[in-house]
Amino acid sequence: MVGLTSDAVTWHDVECAAYDLDLPLWRELAERAGGPILDVGAGTGRVALDLARRGYDVTAIDADPELVHELGTRARTRGLRVRAAVADVRSFELGHEFALAIAPMQVVQLLGGERGRRAALASIRRHLTAGSVFAAALADPFEGIPAGEVVPPLPDIRETDGWVYASTPLAVRREQTTAAIDRHRQCISPAGEVSERVATIQLDLVSADQLEAEAADCGFVARERGWIPESAEWTGSSVVMLEAS
Repeated sequence: MVGLTSDAVTWHDVECAAYDLDLPLWRELAERAGGPILDVGAGTGRVALDLARRGYDVTAIDADPELVHELGTRARTRGLRVRAAVADVRSFELGHEFALAIAPMQVVQLLGGERGRRAALASIRRHLTAGSVFAAALADPFEGIPAGEVVPPLPDIRETDGWVYASTPLAVRREQTTAAIDRHRQCISPAGEVSERVATIQLDLVSADQLEAEAADCGFVARERGWIPESAEWTGSSVVMLEAS
């Protein structure tokens, strides 16, 4: 436990909650879909709550029970209706279909390689009506950067109830088919006590072409891709658009 919330919730919020460059795209896709939306790898609800606030019918799943619990709590506190469920995107079964499924912030790159992605694609396809869309964001931290010149982004900092949390990227390393991102996580209590550790996130390196080819075997047809712009703090992302056939 860190501060007043769980360790998983704390660091998810520190490293993800401030990101908003993708929200206009998810809102646009939700408006086009005109039906229920599935947010996979929803975390604490950064996107799901934003869409629910705009009146969309949203179901959110994540494999981490602490994140799902926090998402549900935030939805209730804000008077929003979001169905939140603990589920692995590679094997979930919700029993109903959606007009749109989204995987923001490189969720599909956290599935343990091609086998995990294919399992997730098959599971998502089972939950989409024909003609519905699955949109997945992909990022390559090495794209367009010469070897040896990768510069980690700026630290993420968040203050909650007198606690200060900082997550500083130390290095981005290529390891065969993944990018290993080392983060220095530091927590400072209201009394000034400091705790710190290094956490490593493994991000599968998968291209849009590769994901589209895998999706074709799972009942999808690739459509025109989207793009989420980069900023000083965040890497840009391509968004693969897959229509359920």
